Amino acid sequence: MLAIIRIISVLILSIIICIFGIVYCLLRPHQSYHSDLLGRLFGSMAPIFGITVKIRNFSNNPLPRNCIYISNHQSNYDMLTVARVVQPRTIIVGKKSLLWIPLFGQLYWLCGNILINRSQSSRSHNILIKIAKSIRARDVSIWVFPEGTRSFGKGLLPFKIGAFHAAISAKVPIIPVCVSNTSNKIKLNRWSNGLVIVEIMTPIATQQYEPNRIRSMTKYCYEVMKKKIDELNQEVIKAETQVIRSLHSRRTK
Repeated sequence: MLAIIRIISVLILSIIICIFGIVYCLLRPHQSYHSDLLGRLFGSMAPIFGITVKIRNFSNNPLPRNCIYISNHQSNYDMLTVARVVQPRTIIVGKKSLLWIPLFGQLYWLCGNILINRSQSSRSHNILIKIAKSIRARDVSIWVFPEGTRSFGKGLLPFKIGAFHAAISAKVPIIPVCVSNTSNKIKLNRWSNGLVIVEIMTPIATQQYEPNRIRSMTKYCYEVMKKKIDELNQEVIKAETQVIRSLHSRRTK
């Protein structure tokens, strides 16, 4: 019963957000400031699924105005977690097939996000390079999921090099955004589905990397993110264990 209530609630709210978003974006279509607003709206549905999302920014300084964000991509639940931290003036790179999702696909396009055909990797790569050259001119940042697909509980998948090519070409820093595990965590018939941590990490400078060292930079960013995700997963397990023990001790008193 709880699952049905959640599904119906999210479906209704999603339709409302999409219709509002389409009307809003039609006033000024393809503007980079749309994505962060709509990301927060979609992210606000996390409590419906019994999720507590904790967001951290460990950068000591304000985030760079122009950069490339890279994030792990787990499942459709990223709409409740990752979407909440999309920054102003940020363009998101997504697969072209999103266009076929009623309402959401059209909203995604109107937000000015980039749709690429992942089956044509060389063309997609060229699109990222072209975008990189206009990052500063358009005063935007780019959000990329470097795995290229959802991991569905398989851990952090190998990175494609397009985002790193773009960062070096545009001479902008890379900011990893790490999300703790959501695979098999969210049960629709369970009231509380625990904690998810989203951490915006310290920017990684790209100036010291030449184009012939792209794979080296890709490997470094992968290792940094994998280590951080493992740490976040352990932190979540510890926090949830403490909650369970606290509840148990209260019941036994």
